[in-house]
Amino acid sequence: MRHPRLPLATIALVLGALPALGCSDDSGDPTDGKTNSTTTTEPEPAALCQPSGGGPHWLLEGETVIFQVGCATDMVLPDDAFEVTSLPEGATYDATKREVAFSPGFDQAAVYEVEIHVAETSETAQVKIGVADAWDHPSNVPVVDPTRYTEEYGLPVLFLQQRPVTDEYVANTFIYRGHTYTAEAKLRGASSLGYPKNSYTLKFSKQDRFQEPDEADGFTNKRKIVLTTPFDDNSYVRQRLAYDLWNRLDPGHVQIQTYSAVVYIEGEYWGLYTVGDHVDKDLMEQHGFWDDGNLYKAINHDANFDTRASGGGPKGALHAGYEKKEGFPEEGEPGAFSDLEELVQFVATSDAATFRSQIGSRIDRRDYENWWIFVTFIKGSDSAGKNSYHYRDPRSNGVFRFMPWDFNESFGQTWQSERTGASEVIEYRNMNRLFDRFLEEPSIAGPLKARYAEVLHGVYSESAVQALVDGYIARIDTSARRDEQKWGQAYQTYGGWAWRNNFTTYEEEVAYLKAWISERWRFQDALY
Repeated sequence: MRHPRLPLATIALVLGALPALGCSDDSGDPTDGKTNSTTTTEPEPAALCQPSGGGPHWLLEGETVIFQVGCATDMVLPDDAFEVTSLPEGATYDATKREVAFSPGFDQAAVYEVEIHVAETSETAQVKIGVADAWDHPSNVPVVDPTRYTEEYGLPVLFLQQRPVTDEYVANTFIYRGHTYTAEAKLRGASSLGYPKNSYTLKFSKQDRFQEPDEADGFTNKRKIVLTTPFDDNSYVRQRLAYDLWNRLDPGHVQIQTYSAVVYIEGEYWGLYTVGDHVDKDLMEQHGFWDDGNLYKAINHDANFDTRASGGGPKGALHAGYEKKEGFPEEGEPGAFSDLEELVQFVATSDAATFRSQIGSRIDRRDYENWWIFVTFIKGSDSAGKNSYHYRDPRSNGVFRFMPWDFNESFGQTWQSERTGASEVIEYRNMNRLFDRFLEEPSIAGPLKARYAEVLHGVYSESAVQALVDGYIARIDTSARRDEQKWGQAYQTYGGWAWRNNFTTYEEEVAYLKAWISERWRFQDALY
């Protein structure tokens, strides 16, 4: 099978001369003789070489990378001024050409740092070479040292020692960025439990929490993280796009961070995943809330803020459709859902004047209005009633706060990956009685729709949303193609949607997603 290639070929990769690579002896004043008349400046330091070899350079085991070393400035040095060390086994440096060449074997997947020394200027620089595991090659050897395999085509890599096979936590070992965590893991999800590529929850100790300072603006000090499979989304970005749009809608509500990473399980390439926050007491504490507050998860469409079930008929209990994840009394004990049931009763039965005057003392209205704007824009039909979290601190008679969850049904596809149209008025009034109450109350609906228009021309502008997608694709493109090579056939033959006759490739799905976003934006803009 052919491996995907980077946009710039890495087979026999020859990087041209570096910018201003030893081609001039003009060391004139970088300010072109101009000085700042209002400040006193120190004399310019002597020009330095700033040794460089370009990069980072990403390639696959069995491919070849060739790059030159030299000065990134216009300083001219003789060929023998450069000393190249820390070369991987099999790599060579030709001093007369100032050229490093490396053709890694099928047991050399790792990230290497080649050092360039310039004695004359006392400078040292590193050049990163990342060699990806050729997982499907007949001569491939599994990654020898996971602590040195920290990145793959620019994405961080997580190794799970054992594949989780139960929805109960089991001891496991994870290696990430060279650090070994002794922690626990379990399966997670509902429909995704049947996928050949599952989702997982990883649980870390209080003393050794998960740390990733360089992704998602700092993804640090996490007790639990979620590895969400993109098996049902061959654009690979819907989950990330949804959470980022939620976060950007309002910095005042609970932010749920995500980023992309590559996962290996039991030494086997498992592909691209979305790493994200686990909504729990620790996340609430990170956002300044009481960690023992009441946290409820909506697990089915009976979580509709109504006294009647989603299928019609009265509910057996007002908290039908919810699980209690945190807080006291615990689920199963008397009064476990009392504050949530009071809210459901109020939303479902209060008269217009009472609803109008009291709803703001029971919920953070901004959170819940944001929910409506958010799900109607992305057409997140599986997240407009269920797939949500609701938190309240009962000590302070606090208001309910909202957090969204799970977006395999969004941006033009159902949870079974079927296509859905963009030009459709959808308000989810029948799915969520709270939304219905908002929209039937003029003093709420008017400002809410006016803010919707502002959002469409602000954080949800078409250019802003498309830029997010483009940014994801720029980073994951090669990894997405590798994942498609691993799971593409299983995706198209999976029983949950094997009846489809309109499957797309990764490239085609990205194009479909971008076109859907444009059409949805124009339709909503005309509406609001």
